[in-house]
Amino acid sequence: MSNHRINDSYIEPERYELFAEPAYHFNFDLDRRDFFKWLGGGLVLVFTIDALASQESGRQAESGRRAVNQSTPKEIGGWLHVAEDGSINVFTGKVEFGQNIRTSLSQAVADELHLPISTITLTMGDTDLTPFDMGTFGSRTTPTMAPQLRKAAAAAREALIDLAAAQWKVDRASLTVKDGRIIDTRSKRSVGFGSLTKGQKLLKVISDEVHGTPTAEWSSAGKSVAKVDGRAFVTGQHRYTSDLKLPDMLFGRVVRPSAFNSTLSSIDSREAEAIPRVKFVRDGNFVGVTAPDSQTAARAAAAIKAEWKADSQPSARELFDVLRKQTTESQSVNARGNVEEGLARADKKLTQTYTVAYIAHAPLEPRAAVAQWESGKLTVWTGTQRPFGVRSELAEAFHIPEERIRVIVPDTGAGYGGKHTGDAAVEAARLAQAAGKPVKLVWTREEEFTWAYFRPAGVIDISSGVQNDGTITAWEFHNYNSGPAGITHRYEAPNQKIVFHQAKSPLRQGSYRGLAATVNHFAREVHIDEMARTVKMDPLEFRLKNLKDDRLIAVLNGAARTLGWGRSAGSGGRGLGIAAGFEKGGYVATCAEVAVDRSSGKVKIVRVVEAFECGAIVNPDQLKNQIEGSIVMAIGGAMFEAIDFDNGRIINPRFSRYRVPRFSDVPAIEPVLIDRKDLPSAGAGETPIVGLAPAVGNAIFDATGIRLRSLPMVPNGLKA
Repeated sequence: MSNHRINDSYIEPERYELFAEPAYHFNFDLDRRDFFKWLGGGLVLVFTIDALASQESGRQAESGRRAVNQSTPKEIGGWLHVAEDGSINVFTGKVEFGQNIRTSLSQAVADELHLPISTITLTMGDTDLTPFDMGTFGSRTTPTMAPQLRKAAAAAREALIDLAAAQWKVDRASLTVKDGRIIDTRSKRSVGFGSLTKGQKLLKVISDEVHGTPTAEWSSAGKSVAKVDGRAFVTGQHRYTSDLKLPDMLFGRVVRPSAFNSTLSSIDSREAEAIPRVKFVRDGNFVGVTAPDSQTAARAAAAIKAEWKADSQPSARELFDVLRKQTTESQSVNARGNVEEGLARADKKLTQTYTVAYIAHAPLEPRAAVAQWESGKLTVWTGTQRPFGVRSELAEAFHIPEERIRVIVPDTGAGYGGKHTGDAAVEAARLAQAAGKPVKLVWTREEEFTWAYFRPAGVIDISSGVQNDGTITAWEFHNYNSGPAGITHRYEAPNQKIVFHQAKSPLRQGSYRGLAATVNHFAREVHIDEMARTVKMDPLEFRLKNLKDDRLIAVLNGAARTLGWGRSAGSGGRGLGIAAGFEKGGYVATCAEVAVDRSSGKVKIVRVVEAFECGAIVNPDQLKNQIEGSIVMAIGGAMFEAIDFDNGRIINPRFSRYRVPRFSDVPAIEPVLIDRKDLPSAGAGETPIVGLAPAVGNAIFDATGIRLRSLPMVPNGLKA
């Protein structure tokens, strides 16, 4: 199927939040004096979004809407700066939100400049300082940004050698680079990077002929380097958006509708406006307040009496019927052979349905933003995965050029695909505009659970055919709503049909770590297990029989060997399960061991072994952290996480009613790393999450004979 091509990259179509309409359409009932107060005196040109679109030469913005033309710099100075003390400042539009790319990108630069990683500082996610970037998502940082920074650093290294050769009037072939100095191997004299550049940016254009250090010659990358700034995070020194303080700053609060898709019908703000120093703001359906402190802002918001109107909306009980009936588009992802003929040749046929509920991102840091209008410019600090995308949202919301907007992203407290949009940024900016002072807005946990977007729910129908010797003859796969990521497979099925059906979702939905790959792998790998059991074959043997992909075979064998596949799980409700797959260039196989107490229904994941191959490994410890974190995160969606909703309202919008993994849920986790230095690095951020749910589901069947086909599998324990 066609993806949205943007700037030589692709946006998967289930990133629904990137193509949604803006959350607010502000009216701006400001008189001329107010307008000039915010934008400053002199000649002011106001660009509408359509006018901006005409300037961008036909390129689609990464937000899914048109925006000012952006391009990445070709000059070294656009990517890095050499200070007089020899330290290196590197610029990237990528952001750090827990995945530790600050460290891995620093390793790439350190390799090319032959410097210790401690001398490198990354300036990240600042739209005034860093090159344009689509955003930090899709496991694209390592395969796309790391090579770009390597190339810039390599070009800088060669430019520094040229400067030294010219200064000393020697053949550049006699010069080498080590520890931030250019060394003449003949005379033994040396000069520091800073002395050569005198603190100026390198203006030389990066040549296409410059190449990064080969994988086999990496000196920093490929090793387990400690997390940059790690101590600041664990000691509480790091400052998140919610920690920021500006002079004369006020605190904001938004009055939320009583249900989704509501329209404001009446409002009484007199009680709130009677509170000293409270500013009441209404703009269409946007209602909010500002106050000197967060407690007063909350009290004022609670005092506003608002009436909302909304049509009747579906509930969680109707969800899967709604998704089937309200499809908006169907797109064939893969088709070959003839499924009907394949089924006719099969000795056994299976038809099953698998479902998945909406789940929340539940990041440790709820959405937050600090907004300031000053000298005609809007500056917003916010935790987002897409600073340039948020800048576009702000430009559209406030009808001002993007050049008048700066978005700064402090290293953020988790994203998981849930912080692509600028909801809090737009709200804080509107309140700050009305108040005439900086405003901080921090969402409550209940707001985070209710008004952020969710991982899409979905229904998957699979029909298959298999011969008694284990040969797959037919495969038909229909996904309703959740998305096409990871929907294709590596099994040898000569007759297959794979279709994604986009549907009208009752809830706001969007990206989540791994997108729909987790759901599609769950349905596929559970079904593969069912096929193996139907023809009485070992599940590992069945998979290997129908595979020719060497990389997938390698991770399957690696996980099975480490777990000790083939042994008995033991008595007392013990079971073993296996699953495998690939996504975004990474290959994964997961083995799970579970213990089931049939009297209480309690299911305990005892052990997880996950073999992972993502090409050349950049940082082994960091990769293990990614695998372990993915597995723990996957436990929630596999076992108990689900959003409950009724008629436009979320029923469980707090941790006391929304179950996430706890320390007691964490099994023994054993990552098995397969390092392929002959392949590009890709897929480490998301792919490890996809194998846990099917492996556990298959293990539960092995222990009990009960086949679970819905996520979450055991929200209230296993039923007999």
